[in-house]
Amino acid sequence: MDEHLSLPRRLHQLAEEDPTAELYTQIGLDGSEHALTAAELDRRTSQVAAAMAAKGVTVGDRVALGLRNSPELLIAAFAAWRVGATPIPVRWDLPDWELEQLRQVIGARLHLGDEDVAWIRSTVDGDVPQLPDVVAPRMMGICSSGSTGTPKIIVSGVPAVFNEVFSTPMMEQWRPVSRPQRVLVLAPMYHVNAFATVHNLLAGDRLFVLERFDAARAVDAIERHRITAFTATPTMLQRIADLPGVDDRDLSSIDWILQGAAPMPPSLVHRWAGLIGAERILMAYGMTESIGLTALRGDEWMTHEGSVGRGQRETEVRIVGEDGAELPAGEVGEVYMRSPSYGGSDYLGDAPQLPTTDDGFQTVGDMGYVDADGYLYIVDRRVDMIISGGANVFPAQVEQALIDHPQIADVVVVGLRDERWGRRVHAIVEPADPADPPTADEVIDYAKSRLAAYKVPKTVELVDEMPRSAATKVNRGRLVEARGG
Repeated sequence: MDEHLSLPRRLHQLAEEDPTAELYTQIGLDGSEHALTAAELDRRTSQVAAAMAAKGVTVGDRVALGLRNSPELLIAAFAAWRVGATPIPVRWDLPDWELEQLRQVIGARLHLGDEDVAWIRSTVDGDVPQLPDVVAPRMMGICSSGSTGTPKIIVSGVPAVFNEVFSTPMMEQWRPVSRPQRVLVLAPMYHVNAFATVHNLLAGDRLFVLERFDAARAVDAIERHRITAFTATPTMLQRIADLPGVDDRDLSSIDWILQGAAPMPPSLVHRWAGLIGAERILMAYGMTESIGLTALRGDEWMTHEGSVGRGQRETEVRIVGEDGAELPAGEVGEVYMRSPSYGGSDYLGDAPQLPTTDDGFQTVGDMGYVDADGYLYIVDRRVDMIISGGANVFPAQVEQALIDHPQIADVVVVGLRDERWGRRVHAIVEPADPADPPTADEVIDYAKSRLAAYKVPKTVELVDEMPRSAATKVNRGRLVEARGG
């Protein structure tokens, strides 16, 4: 790592090496495409940076980017770095009251939304200024509402300098990966896994960015552009796998994929192993807070079913009980991690910082255990745990049991207030075929065949469409609140 090579300076190096190299291709919802070369990105970065500086943005400031996946979002992020500011992508589809909450916590010098796209584009005909090369003290910020809906702004603890650790393909922990890669970006770039692909771009990989996730459009892009890698959530992978005729599509260009955000249902792992080969699948567990990372390859998973792997890049894992003592293999406790490679993070505003041990291990509150071989298994988030009749029920386990039902396309499990149980296990189900939905009894009977009795949903609710964000996540807290708490 060059401690003085800023991200915009690295982009400038790429532009000097090969100005015509197409580093970024935007794929619209209608299938239209717009490519940007290294020279164009470098020039537009300087132009927009000068416009930001004219608005008073300077070193140490924060710039909120409420923009959709677009060239303007990428250019604005690099422009923020160019003047020494920290870019913070923000969801563009938030209601006004929630957006205002985020703005207050972020405290940005400049907030850009859809209405500012024209302003960004208007700088294209301006001069290309010679700005001093500076380094933003913080790489980026990411907004998270967690499970409670409380705004949480996670700001990276490392400066915005080019670091090959962040652009090295995770698969290289197992075998060499051919470069440059052709990386498909499926998620909105307000999500850390999508925004972090700027590091791939700076390493010379080419990005193909979907304006919004669409399974059919993703497969089209894989075939047309010979995509070699992408990161996806289980929901995205499920939707791709469910596409009619996907088994006959050409996925042969895929060298490897990375799955994160939630544990993969076993049936989905086997489905993708059939599509591209288990040895091309990586499953990882990490967090926006950058306290560490675990991962394993699909063929490893086959002998450690349900695991999210072992520590990568110097990550150490510790399972801690309620008394603060480390637990032995096989016992469920809170997952603590420590890694010198990622630099950590902290929160803006009044959000409490992460619990930290005296020797530097931290936790985001997830529950899990390690087996005798050191493989980590995530049970669920502590905050999502349902205490029903005095027993602990983890929604993720119930969801994984139900998702294989042939009449269920999507399912989310929450705990609802109940006089008898304290909290009852409640399954929210999106049918695979709205014209032929499963009955509540069918869902419950299916759960009984796969779960202990106390984990079986007491009630079932059918919805036309699961309220997932563009990143395919759900806010359990809001689902509970909408159903009376």
